[in-house]
Amino acid sequence: MRVETRSAQETFALGEELGRSARPGQVYALIGGLGVGKTVFTQGLAAGLGIQEPVCSPTFTILQVYGGGRLPFYHFDVYRISDVEEMEEIGYEDCFYGQGVCLVEWADLIAEILPSGVVYVKIEKDLTEEDLDHRKITVGGQGEDDGIERVESI
Repeated sequence: MRVETRSAQETFALGEELGRSARPGQVYALIGGLGVGKTVFTQGLAAGLGIQEPVCSPTFTILQVYGGGRLPFYHFDVYRISDVEEMEEIGYEDCFYGQGVCLVEWADLIAEILPSGVVYVKIEKDLTEEDLDHRKITVGGQGEDDGIERVESI
């Protein structure tokens, strides 16, 4: 699925729609550069799960856990991960293979440990366009012809 959004509210709404349909054990791999709207999308997904508390990027803590929704929400930001072993130290498997919903920002950095069935979400922003709020968002599963580049593990 390819969607174009023209405002932060539309990006939020797409995340919210995915959150409403998320099921236990679902992992979303969020890919996109700095400032493309990953946090806004994530806030929408959390809202779709019924999470009421404020959601922000867990850049320095790597993992933030949210309860109070219809499913637990595990929000990872792996931008500062230098080695996949760090993910083991924080117990990522309990989250990836549990009954909650996971969203991993900068997921391409840990591609080799992402589970099968992950849903890739790629957010792109064209800085050459006059409309700075315009985003191209691609949502697709592993192995689909969805235009999402995947990092192959060595």
